[in-house]
Amino acid sequence: MKETGYHRNDALLYAKKWALDRNPRYLDFENMGGDCTNFASQCIYAGSGVMNYTPVKGWYYNSGRDRTPSWTGVEFLYNFLVGNQSVGPYAVEAEEDEAEPGDIVQLGDGSGFYHSPVIVHVSRGHIYVAAHTYDVYMRPLDSYIYEKARFIHIKGVRSW
Repeated sequence: MKETGYHRNDALLYAKKWALDRNPRYLDFENMGGDCTNFASQCIYAGSGVMNYTPVKGWYYNSGRDRTPSWTGVEFLYNFLVGNQSVGPYAVEAEEDEAEPGDIVQLGDGSGFYHSPVIVHVSRGHIYVAAHTYDVYMRPLDSYIYEKARFIHIKGVRSW
């Protein structure tokens, strides 16, 4: 395996283009539990260019019926990114002040995490995000109502 790096700017350009619209290449999951993690995965893929085709535990999307749970599921995406030792993007859970544009923040409450916005801008301690389901671009993170947040810092990408 080789380290190919995460191209944050490509992820950010993708987020800006598709935050308020839908890329027709991907199924819209808005009416099937939400589209936020699908959109986050699209942004990560735009910045990584590598999917992990490991059945069940990998991270890939070929179609709405041929994808891993990690492509669209909040907890599954977290588990893949922070646990990935193989090809594709990999990450660590970070502190809020370590978050960078192109990273993911997951919001939650007492029953778990439920939303995966993409961080698109950080300025003077304020984080701005893009997300689907309730489509937003450059929304201040502190305008959301949530009990807990975890920040997923993408460290890099591996490929064959």
